[in-house]
Amino acid sequence: MSTLTRAIVVVLDGVGAGANPDSAAYGDEGASSLEHCAQAIGGLALPNLGSIGLGNVTPMQGTPPQEAPLGAFGRMNETAAGKDSVAGHWELTGVALPKPLPTYPQGFPPEVVSAFEEASGHKVIGNKVASGTEIIKELGEEHVRSGRPILYTSADSVFQIAAHQDVVPLEELYRICQIARDMLTGEHAVGRVIARPFIGTPGNFTRTEHRRDFALEPMGTTLLDLLKAGGRDVIGIGKIEDLFAGRGLTERDHTETNAEGMASTLRWLKRDFNGLLFVNLVEFDMLWGHRRDSQGYAQALREVDDWFGQIKHALRPGDAIFFSADHGVDPTYRGTDHTRECVPLLAYGPAVRAGVDLGTRASMADLGQTLAEVFQVGTLNAGTSFAQELGLR
Repeated sequence: MSTLTRAIVVVLDGVGAGANPDSAAYGDEGASSLEHCAQAIGGLALPNLGSIGLGNVTPMQGTPPQEAPLGAFGRMNETAAGKDSVAGHWELTGVALPKPLPTYPQGFPPEVVSAFEEASGHKVIGNKVASGTEIIKELGEEHVRSGRPILYTSADSVFQIAAHQDVVPLEELYRICQIARDMLTGEHAVGRVIARPFIGTPGNFTRTEHRRDFALEPMGTTLLDLLKAGGRDVIGIGKIEDLFAGRGLTERDHTETNAEGMASTLRWLKRDFNGLLFVNLVEFDMLWGHRRDSQGYAQALREVDDWFGQIKHALRPGDAIFFSADHGVDPTYRGTDHTRECVPLLAYGPAVRAGVDLGTRASMADLGQTLAEVFQVGTLNAGTSFAQELGLR
């Protein structure tokens, strides 16, 4: 019987560990977020994560492989169609999408736009594929002048609405995003509707930390569902609540930044709970990856590495922490979109067998299946457990 009472899963949003086997089909040949970020800055030392095997997962200048890592290590392939946060998080918890969620490389069709305008009471501008920072540079001034929200999308399955907080107050922006979420069903069931507020003046527009995601409900039973039904605690930190449409959680802390998410995690580890603490650290993706900023990406990794040094001292005998990701955003790659990559897998804690090479797992769902077995709450439809390799059963 497992001795694990608390599992902490930390999703380093957008931190890939090398090209997925099907990366060529997505135009992402050779993408490797961690490896290329370290190369771009002349070496990246992550001693705490390195000590548990990060350098054994993927080549990283400055973080070499360990002969006797203190944790278990490996990589996981993404099998779900697509390369966005929704598909990635769902697969981590046992739901692998068989076909991609809809995308709109030419913008949304007229019937979608007109239905949204009528239902929301707002005419829009934009309606094209764009980077979030570039679209407000291009259309922010027109938006402020006209009062019309900016509608845009990306290579991911997203319906994004940007608005200046002084022109469209946050509550109104969230209201119209909820309207969009409710109407985008069937063939137009995008993975996420995203509110993208910004502030500032022309030439100086800046996105704020009040982004809000309105996701589809998972298309199947997740690890979160099983844990909650089994009477376990399921605590979501960061945008976990958004990505699962609130489903399967018993408590939540909707932090907006990595610093807030890391602080919240430390607070929770001082409390008594039995189950899963599920953490998303979003800034690798939101702030640095899409902007192809290797220095910012590397600094965010250093901050997580320092934080993990504190986490080690907060773990109890029945704890285990798992680091992974939902997709890649190689900060050195062409374009501004996510990159189709496998994701790192690190496991550490008093209950975890050290030095185990978990190899390259066939699916990200292996993590969810492992925790379902460890907590004895049932079986997920996807994934193969590695609980035995970790000494957790």
